[in-house]
Amino acid sequence: MQIPRLHPDTIEEVKLRADIVDVVSEYVVLRKRGKDFVGLCPFHDEKSPSFTVSQTKQMYYCFGCQAGGNAIKFVMELGKRSFPDVVLDLARRYQVPVQTLEPEQRQELQRQLSLREQLYEVLATSAQFYQHALRQSPGQQAIQYLQSNRKLKEETIQQFGLGYAPAGWETLYRYLVEDKHYPAQILEKAGLIKPRKEGGGYYDVFRDRLMIPIRDVQGRVIAFGGRTLTDEQPKYLNSPETELFSKGKTLFALDQAKGGISQLDQAVVVEGYFDAIALHAVGINNAVASLGTALSLEQVRLILRYTESKQLVLNFDADKAGTNATERAIGEIAELAYKGEVQLKILNLPNGKDADEYLHSHTPEDYGELLKNAPLWLDWQIQEIIKDRDLKQATDFQQVTQQLVKLLKNIANSDTRNYYVSYCAEILSLGDTRLIPLRVENLLTQIAPPAATYSKPVSAKKAWGDGKVSHSPLPTERSLLGHAEALLLRIYLHCPEQRQAIIDELEERDLQFSLSHHRFLWQQILDTPVEQVDLISTLENIYLELSEDLGLVSHLFHLNEKWKIEIPRTPQVVQAAIACMDLVMLEKRYRHFLELWQQTDPETEPERYQSYYQAFYAEKIKLQKIDRQRLFSITELL
Repeated sequence: MQIPRLHPDTIEEVKLRADIVDVVSEYVVLRKRGKDFVGLCPFHDEKSPSFTVSQTKQMYYCFGCQAGGNAIKFVMELGKRSFPDVVLDLARRYQVPVQTLEPEQRQELQRQLSLREQLYEVLATSAQFYQHALRQSPGQQAIQYLQSNRKLKEETIQQFGLGYAPAGWETLYRYLVEDKHYPAQILEKAGLIKPRKEGGGYYDVFRDRLMIPIRDVQGRVIAFGGRTLTDEQPKYLNSPETELFSKGKTLFALDQAKGGISQLDQAVVVEGYFDAIALHAVGINNAVASLGTALSLEQVRLILRYTESKQLVLNFDADKAGTNATERAIGEIAELAYKGEVQLKILNLPNGKDADEYLHSHTPEDYGELLKNAPLWLDWQIQEIIKDRDLKQATDFQQVTQQLVKLLKNIANSDTRNYYVSYCAEILSLGDTRLIPLRVENLLTQIAPPAATYSKPVSAKKAWGDGKVSHSPLPTERSLLGHAEALLLRIYLHCPEQRQAIIDELEERDLQFSLSHHRFLWQQILDTPVEQVDLISTLENIYLELSEDLGLVSHLFHLNEKWKIEIPRTPQVVQAAIACMDLVMLEKRYRHFLELWQQTDPETEPERYQSYYQAFYAEKIKLQKIDRQRLFSITELL
């Protein structure tokens, strides 16, 4: 459901009624300490409490992991839920009337909310019906299959709510419509029944199948997977796409696995329902299944919410179909993997077995050892490239080299790329270590061919040496710049009396925030009406509603004991921070003009050559001047 944008009055009313101590206390044991409450942080492991909740400010903050925000943010982060979803849930809980920005959307919103509630209810009732049917005589074949073929215990069958859909064409339909009085249209929208093509009426989608409830991250049934107990095709049948269920955005067993993923800091993705169920049955509780489709980018991003190290292990079948599925999954998330935003590993079990089959003859410890030693996706892909190839044959050697070059070209990190260039060179040298340097050079040439360079006349080089200046190198300046920008933003947020001075200084010097998350925050500040009393609370709402990453700037919204002492010194701090930003901007302009000058031919473009020379020379003089002025130690203020 696409929820219309909520009216700010609704958001503010939810914040007023949803007391943060009340909300947080459902998840954290809080103890009173002075005016505030303290407890163990739910967002990271700790033995002594550093998590504080302020009832007066209606905010929480952890001095250990820097998590912070209001009641809405707390529920969002803990449950990995969207801003509108949390606001609507809290609104229902605290009986807040829901308004949208557009009055005409309100009726539609209420209709949509009512529909979703009915769908959740009818699906939950259906799950109970299937579970009951499993225990009746027609369900004996299904329960025998679970116990004998899948080796599942009663505890696991109940844990996953497994059930049975009777063979009749209208069994579920009659139960829900005639006995429970649900409208047939709701059943159809839930994907449980279909209209007959002739003669009117409906028939059940799932018949004589073992039923597996598919749940959302909150544990609510949103769809079903049905496995045939006969030779009927398809073997597995999923619910159709509905208001609640999208196959490419859902992962089976994530509701059961999210805690294990966070605890182990690793997620395991398998292909089938019973692979995930089998892993959970033996205590490997960080496994999810991809619902039989290629793993999508949205599914990956959903999993990565729960793992700090972003470690993901794909354990698909080792047969040809499984290998193709792995390749497709890698293709979907390759961009994230190349950037290092996901630590992707590939696990192929011995003898082409899937996880369920493997655990029938091996221990959980055996599986855990294989997980531990699973190769990184690049190593796996390299092995796939050279598999069944004879590198002594010229054709195979050439094709393998081309595929390796294609793979290496996409690696952004230079250290990682250099490592794999050496690794591939060893493979291509076929054990002859004398050939490794040659293979390395050959691979590097194909990955990044040397660009043609213009040779500057000797007189020009002598005229300005190597173009170096005397102040700190750029990486140090960039780190300092981040601190300086954060200083200004923190002062602006907590010292209203300094706000106009900061704006004036930035405008006078024509300075911009360089770091993207600082720039975004500053733009939201400028867009916020000046009469807004609670600036920090308003900004938090904006971040949550736009689904922006609040974690990058949330620490600026809170003052620790050090900053409570430093705040009276704000005029000096503002000047120091402004000077630092000015320095870095001069540095960028200097390097820009120097680069342009070095790339210009003095013989063919003498005027432009002289113009760039004068421009970077002027910036150099400014840099030297401000270098002498920045004898203050800004780092003492951080």
